[in-house]
This record gives sequence, structure tokens and C-alpha cells, in this order.
Amino acid sequence: MVVATLATALVLGVIGAAPTRAADPPDLERFMTAVARVESGGNHKAVNRTSGAYGRYQILPENWRAWAQRYLGNANAKPTPANQEKVAKAKMRSLYRWLGSWRRVSYWWLTGSSRTKAWSRPATSYVARVMAYFGGPNTGDPADGGAATAASQRYSERSSTIDYSGSWRPARHGGYAGGAVRYAISAGATATITFTGSRIAWYGPVGPTRGKARISIDGVAVKTVNLKRSSFESTTILYSASWKTLGRHTLAIEVIGTPGHRLVAIDELVVTK
Repeated sequence: MVVATLATALVLGVIGAAPTRAADPPDLERFMTAVARVESGGNHKAVNRTSGAYGRYQILPENWRAWAQRYLGNANAKPTPANQEKVAKAKMRSLYRWLGSWRRVSYWWLTGSSRTKAWSRPATSYVARVMAYFGGPNTGDPADGGAATAASQRYSERSSTIDYSGSWRPARHGGYAGGAVRYAISAGATATITFTGSRIAWYGPVGPTRGKARISIDGVAVKTVNLKRSSFESTTILYSASWKTLGRHTLAIEVIGTPGHRLVAIDELVVTK
């Protein structure tokens, strides 16, 4: 019995304990869902006719072979729904450990770049859409002046915290956070929120029919935001303001009623403590 016990101890000492995988990064599956919604609407069979990207996460063919080899042990593995989930999860897990924030992971997913500054407008818009769907902590990044934080509060267009004056109507689109926005076209229509925080960001759509809005902070007009763009983008950061210390503030968004393109919409207001 003693010999057997000693032999067992020696074997365990040589082999060591079974390896364990480090814990997944925070909200990994929720982030995967956000990327899938932007990339394909969640469709495992989606195909990009131009690039050949395939599936729920729109993985390029050359990437699929390399990632399938690394994470499935078979470069020729078929991109079945189950394999797509395994590969995307493993890759995003690895990217988060390298880049440190989901915002930077989403930028890499689009561009393959780890840069932190001078993001293009399309890339910034893409990241904003992913993060709007994600709706969780760790959304900050130097690219938009944010700071990673676990204390942020998202107010959808339906929140009772937002005080609307004038005529605001609902509109739906799959690219909006929560699937809907509230919009107005009449000059003077205003959306106001009073909050306690160190930063606030307004998310909403831009496009050819979008107009201008006057931004006021604590009763003082600070900026006019032009939402008109040559092409439609469902969710992007339209305005943000930050303070060095936590405090109570009021943000007002007033529709100017620009002739020919009057529409101003609110998707979400995100407050950071």
C-alpha cells in the first residue's frame, strides 16, 4: 500500500495537475451576440459576395482556415454553426486578453488593426454600433475619448428619465440599439436628461435625411451637431461631454429643423459615473 501510494505521488508529481483554462473575459457571449448582430443580423449562413466572408461573424476564408487550425485542430473544418461559435469565441477571448477592452476588439474585428488613435469614420461608426448592442461595461477607448469603466448607465429612447417636449415619434430598424429610436422634425422639439456622472454620450443615426441639433449643457448652448451624412448609419456617437469629477448635469438636445433634412433621432444616452 505504501509503495503504491508513493508511486502514485511520483506519477502526479511528474505529470502535474490537469491544466485549467483562465476564466473568460467579462461578458464574452454578450459581446459575441453584439458583433453577430452588426455583422450578419445573427445569421450563420450569411455571405458577403464581395469579400467571401461567411457566417454569423463574417469570418474571411483565409482567416477561417488559420483559426480553425488553431482552435479546432483542423484547417479544413467546415464552418458549421457550432464550429463558428467555437472559433469566434476562442478568437475573441484571445483578442480581449491582448487588447484589453471590447471596444478595441470590435475595431480589430473590422480592421485587423490594434491601433488606438485616428480611427476612420466608418470604423468608429462600426464600433459604436457593436458597443450600442453590447450595452455593457468596459466600453471606453482612447479613440473616442472614453475611459473604461464598470459604472455606466444606458437610457434608451423610451426611458422616463428623458423629458421630451414637442412632437417625438418612434421608428424601428434592426440596427438600432433595442430596435427603435425616437425622432422629431419640428424646430424646437427638445429631449432633456438630468443625470449624475462624469461623462455622457448621445447615440443615434446619421444619414442624408438627418438634420441639425443644438446641444446645451446645464442651460448653456455649447454646440450645434450636424447629423447629415452621405449614407445612413444606424448607430454612432453623435455627441459626448465629460468632466473631471462626478457631478449633476443637464443635457438638452434641441431640433433646429434644417430645411430639407430635419430629422433628429435619439437611440440611447449613456452616462458614465
